[in-house]
Amino acid sequence: MFTNKRPYRIEWQDCDPAGIVFYPRYFAMFDTSTTTLFEKALGMRKRDFIKHYDFVGYPMIDTRSKFHIPGIFGDDVEIQTAITELGRSSFSVEHKLMKDGQLAVEGFEKRVWVGKDPANPDRLKSKPLPPDVVEKLSKSV
Repeated sequence: MFTNKRPYRIEWQDCDPAGIVFYPRYFAMFDTSTTTLFEKALGMRKRDFIKHYDFVGYPMIDTRSKFHIPGIFGDDVEIQTAITELGRSSFSVEHKLMKDGQLAVEGFEKRVWVGKDPANPDRLKSKPLPPDVVEKLSKSV
């Protein structure tokens, strides 16, 4: 399945008073990493692929993390993001945050491709992943 890597520097805003990454910040890093993966796979920015595929987004329905090594202010890390499973309208993503070549944090997400519910435009409803999106996310990179 499709994989992307991106560098990230731990900034002061990511840290708690003890100087280590405040755990919700990892989820923000992973969310951006998922978007970065889609932008690379689809060859367009998020605002463009949302318009192109006429959908609202891909909210998380399940998430969890495992913390192995703390990140601290100034660390240069790499976030490796991969699609691990594709369903009809849902997909799973795995993130590995590497620090000095060691696995520091693992993140796991399940997301759903959604659009406005035709019966009630104030609500969201799952939509099937478009075939060309499935094809692009199924490729190994």
